[in-house]
Amino acid sequence: MPNVSQWNGDVQVDSQPRVAVLVPCRNEAKSVARVVQDFRTALSGCTVYVYDNNSTDDTAEIARTAGAVVRSEPLPGKGNVVRRMFADIEADVYLMVDGDGTYEAEAAPAMVRMLFDQSLDMVVGNRVSEVDDAYRRGHVLGNKFFNWLHQFLFGSSFHDVFSGYRAMSRRLVKSFPTMARGFEIEAELTAHALDIRAPCAEVPTRYMARADDSESKLRTYRDGGRILVRSLLWYKEMQPARFFGAFFAVFAVTGLVLAIPVIDEFARTGQVPRFPTAILAASLEMVAFLFLAAGVILDSIARRHREVKRLHYLRYVGPMERALGANRSQSEMQAG
Repeated sequence: MPNVSQWNGDVQVDSQPRVAVLVPCRNEAKSVARVVQDFRTALSGCTVYVYDNNSTDDTAEIARTAGAVVRSEPLPGKGNVVRRMFADIEADVYLMVDGDGTYEAEAAPAMVRMLFDQSLDMVVGNRVSEVDDAYRRGHVLGNKFFNWLHQFLFGSSFHDVFSGYRAMSRRLVKSFPTMARGFEIEAELTAHALDIRAPCAEVPTRYMARADDSESKLRTYRDGGRILVRSLLWYKEMQPARFFGAFFAVFAVTGLVLAIPVIDEFARTGQVPRFPTAILAASLEMVAFLFLAAGVILDSIARRHREVKRLHYLRYVGPMERALGANRSQSEMQAG
C-alpha cells in the first residue's frame, strides 16, 4: 500500500495521486464558496470542480472566486451533471459532494485514506444528523424504504444509498455506464458497484442542515416515484431470472388454482363443462412459461453483460491502483 500520512488534517500520498472534488451545483450561491474553501483546506493539493447546472444566481462566479474550476452542463438534472463530470475529468481519486454545504469536509481525508488502506473502489459517507430539521420527514421515510428495497433487490449492505458524499477510484468512475438524469444517480451508482462486485465501504459522516434561505431540489413524490421505477428496471436488467421468475410463479400458481377444479371434474365425469375456465387456466400457464423462457435467456445475456462491465472496470488502472498493487506485492514478499 502507498504510504498515506496525515498532518494538520491533510492527506499526502507518496505517489501523489490526483484528487478531484466534484461539486454539482444549481443555485447554491449561498453555500458554494464555503464548500470549495473547506475541501481545498481539508485535502491539500486537490482540484475542486464545480459544474453549474443552469443556475439563475451567481453560483458559478462565486465558485470561481473561491478557487474552483468552474464548468457548465446545460442539461437539467443531477444525473446529467455527474455523467458529464465522470466523462470530462481525469483523476486518480474522485470525491463527489453536494454544493449545499450539508456534508463535512473534515471527513474527506479519512474517506480517501480508507480508499487506499483497504484497496476499495468506493467509500460512502453515511449521513448522521445531529439536527432534527436536517432532513424533511418525507425524505427520512423515503430513504429508509429505498435502503430496504436495495437490500432486498441487490443485497446491498449500505445504510444510505442516496448519500451524495462518496470517494471513488478511477476504475469505478470510468467504468460506470450511467444513464440517469436526476437524483437516481446515487442509487444507480450503488447498484452498479454491487453488480460488478466492486469492493466498497461505508463510514458515518456528519450531516448538517441547509441554510435557511436554501431549498432542496429533491421532490419527495416525483423523484421518489422515478427512483422506484428505475430501481425495478435495474433489477430487471441485472437479475432477469429472478425478475421474470416472480411473474412465472404468479401466473403458474394462478393457472394451477383455476385448473384444479376443471381437472378434478374431468377425472370424475370425463367432461369439461367449464371451457372458459379451462381456456383461461391453459393461457395463464402458457404465459407463465413464456416468462420463464424470457428469464432464462435474458439471464445468460445479463451474465455476459456483467462480465463485459467487469472487464471494462479492470481496464482502468491509474497510479493509485498501480501503487496499491506494487506495495501489496512488496508486503507479501516481505511476509514470505
